[in-house]
Amino acid sequence: MSDASIIGEDTLGDRWFSMKLPELSEGKKVVLYLIKEIKKKVQLIQNLLREASDRKMSYIYLKREDIEFAVGDNMFLKVSPWKRVLRFGHKGKLTPRFIGPHEVLDRVRPVAYKLALPPELECIQNVFHISMLKNYDLDQSNVIPLEKIEVSSYMTYSKEPVRILSSEVKELRTKWIHLIKVL
Repeated sequence: MSDASIIGEDTLGDRWFSMKLPELSEGKKVVLYLIKEIKKKVQLIQNLLREASDRKMSYIYLKREDIEFAVGDNMFLKVSPWKRVLRFGHKGKLTPRFIGPHEVLDRVRPVAYKLALPPELECIQNVFHISMLKNYDLDQSNVIPLEKIEVSSYMTYSKEPVRILSSEVKELRTKWIHLIKVL
């Protein structure tokens, strides 16, 4: 007997048991070979897709930030999607992108926060998704004390230069323009 025709041999006492496979025709052997090749190709494709997915996820997680705000923080509220519904005091190009700052009252869900809105905005709901909020960082260098600004009686003020940073002369066809950059 050939090895291909024996599925297995088992001993039952002193007797031998053997089972023979029917001989396969050439057409059936080709079909079995094709099925094996297709299974190999499918396995290869699955592995490549898994590698590509893992690579993409590794890039995503490098850029991902988990943002959390504490109760009492101040936030700007993004209003650009509402520019046709609510105008917030300006129209057209001068429409503000963010309004505020507004204080965070409560964390409703991991990505939703409740804000303390002014009475002018009571027509909108005060719970917002985290994508609509921007953190407000108070930068003391941008705050100008009121004592430094001297406003005259006709509501104007004059700027006094501190120092000249650069100067150059721009030459046109018929004239020269002196450009001076002042701090």
